[in-house]
Amino acid sequence: MSAAALRSLNIRASSSTLKSVKSKIVIPKRSLATPTSLYTPVLPAKIPAALHLKSGQSYYGENFGSENSKFGETVFSTSITSYTDSMTDPSYLGQILVFTSPMIGNYGVPSNESEPGFPGIPYLESSGIQCTGVVVSDVALKYSHYKAVESLHEWCKRYDVPGITGVDTRAITTLLRDQGTTLGRLAVGDEASKAAPQDHEYWDPSKENLIARASTPKPYVLNENGTGPRIAVLDFGTKANILRSLVRRGAVVTVLPWDYDFNAVRDQFDGLFLSNGPGDPKSIMDTAMRVRQTITEWDKPIFGICMGHQILGIAAGLEAYRMTFGNRGHNQPVLALASSGSVKAGRVYVTSQNHQYALKLTEEFPEGWAPFFINCNDSSVEGIISTPESGKRIWGVQFHPESAGGPLDTIEMFTDFVNECQYGRRGGSSMIAGEVKIGRNDAKQAAQPIAA
Repeated sequence: MSAAALRSLNIRASSSTLKSVKSKIVIPKRSLATPTSLYTPVLPAKIPAALHLKSGQSYYGENFGSENSKFGETVFSTSITSYTDSMTDPSYLGQILVFTSPMIGNYGVPSNESEPGFPGIPYLESSGIQCTGVVVSDVALKYSHYKAVESLHEWCKRYDVPGITGVDTRAITTLLRDQGTTLGRLAVGDEASKAAPQDHEYWDPSKENLIARASTPKPYVLNENGTGPRIAVLDFGTKANILRSLVRRGAVVTVLPWDYDFNAVRDQFDGLFLSNGPGDPKSIMDTAMRVRQTITEWDKPIFGICMGHQILGIAAGLEAYRMTFGNRGHNQPVLALASSGSVKAGRVYVTSQNHQYALKLTEEFPEGWAPFFINCNDSSVEGIISTPESGKRIWGVQFHPESAGGPLDTIEMFTDFVNECQYGRRGGSSMIAGEVKIGRNDAKQAAQPIAA
């Protein structure tokens, strides 16, 4: 028998066998990923709730979570997933968080116990919920996920965070985009039927030093037996995945309070990391001035993210300003203006962001500094970098390379930073700004939309 005939016979035999097997397969009815033995949904009582905005609008729905009313700054996030990461992000401290995604809570809430290999670091982005309240179009009272241990309702109730569901989050988001983030009150129960608060009754979290509330009260060490560089983290409200990203790369991490005098101990470390955090960077100007001293007198690598980026900018001589509604979501495109480490000039990276303040883009940057990234949507400064002529190794980005949640386009910036702390001076720096694709004076023009 020829080879072709044998192949044809084998194909027919295989097809016949497959049909026979298929006829015996019984496809079970799909079940919840959460085992039914662990899944007993606790449903909220039918309690009215209202979201009052200082600008005069009110939205009415039903309560879930805590039954206590709360004040806060009303902001929105365009993120589609990772509501548990967003709600535990310390940068949301003092804020009423409006999710634009229509359904929230469908995969429940996991345990916040540390992952294996990362003792002392919570699974989510902090030890508990940070936002003041939650606004959703449709809360999922039933959930399904193999890691889930409780519902969004149960979780919010446990942390005394009220939520409102059944409101038009599209209308709220449109309003906030037009007029900017707005002070609000999430009223629950009998409070929901009462008149909206007077203007003077609204609480403005931006008037307070939220960083002092979000930061660790005392220093602590992670990965004490690590073989990598010793990195100090100034904690302005750091996300857990920042710490995981450093530890995962072998760094010995010492987390310091926001007002700690790093200059007194800086010679013990190979690098300095400035974390994210809530509120106004101008609320900690003393810290910014100490960072300026560090920049002037120290020649080791410094990396700042979000609030840390703003503090670096102020220390360098740039101005920070309050944006209309900020950038909060997982899909913000940024354009790299210089090559450094894994970052290549001219490439657009999709990033995760959560901030209300930004550095002002000027025609002339301070001597020794250049814009590193720029936002492709609003032309805001998304990163700064020390120039080769400065002799420094300093980088700041407004976005979150570690995401949690969101894209990981720039996650290798952590690898670049850790390697620079360990090998930079010995093996030649790969993080010094390389090719500058676009000059600093052309940054605004580079970010302008292309005409149709």
